[in-house]
Amino acid sequence: MLQKIDHLGIAVKSLEEAIAYYEKALGLECEKIEEVESQKVRTAFFQVGDTHIELLEPTSEESPIAKFLAKNGEGIHHVAFATDDINAQLECARDSGCKLINQEPVPGAGGKKVAFLHPKSTHGVLTEFCSK
Repeated sequence: MLQKIDHLGIAVKSLEEAIAYYEKALGLECEKIEEVESQKVRTAFFQVGDTHIELLEPTSEESPIAKFLAKNGEGIHHVAFATDDINAQLECARDSGCKLINQEPVPGAGGKKVAFLHPKSTHGVLTEFCSK
């Protein structure tokens, strides 16, 4: 059911400053910038091989990313796995004892459906499932 690591989500205070680093220091090209209202973030994507880097800047103090930044500072926020059946993947995780943040998929960046597993039940790693 899991197909690959789709992306790594990285929380940043300033999308513009972080984009400059990824473009100038790493030589990557920003593919797109998008606001995801359901998650209260602005995102920027970079492709590295078959995987993307997703930079996440909060658009509200109520954003999970704003809360993450206040507690942890900038850095890796989550690992996202592409799946061909997000509902079945959620059911499998639930049945195995994982605590779900999203009981059902919600709209995510790039028109994908996304759902998260709580890091308390995933050995400290916020885990995202995403599907087209």
